[in-house]
Amino acid sequence: MSTKCSEDRKSRYERESDRIQRFFGRPFFLSLTIGIPFCIFKLLFGITGVRVGSFQESLNPLSFFGWMVTIWAGTDLVMNLGRAFLDLIHKPAPFEYCSIAQIGRFFDMPMLFLAIDTFTSFTIICLMLWSGWITTLTTPELYLWYAATTLNLISLSMVSLYNEAKRAGSI
Repeated sequence: MSTKCSEDRKSRYERESDRIQRFFGRPFFLSLTIGIPFCIFKLLFGITGVRVGSFQESLNPLSFFGWMVTIWAGTDLVMNLGRAFLDLIHKPAPFEYCSIAQIGRFFDMPMLFLAIDTFTSFTIICLMLWSGWITTLTTPELYLWYAATTLNLISLSMVSLYNEAKRAGSI
């Protein structure tokens, strides 16, 4: 009887563990904790490029670049919000998380292109920090940056902690 009880408990933990793991892989979770924060970083980078470029002569390349990044970020934000919404209503999305991954879909390599987008997003974060542009953000923009950073880093550490606890047999 004791063995049966411990097997039932183990089975329940395994089902719960699988449910948590599935949640971490759902488009809603991925969009909320990775995609949307990356869109915010891109958006603030683009806005900052426009702002810094506007201090120079009109229609300079930096302003143009900033507008292109802002449009790209807005497009990706709509795609991530769409993926999250469709996941909430249990419908498959006919599009990827971002425009770069969508391009990758044409080559049957959306995950490779998504990795390129991730690399680009991390590069944007580094550029904002190392260029000093982060100091030009307004207070509301800084709070948006903080929120995006918090969502991204806490979720990453949460998933890592869960996976390591599961691997160690604690879960």
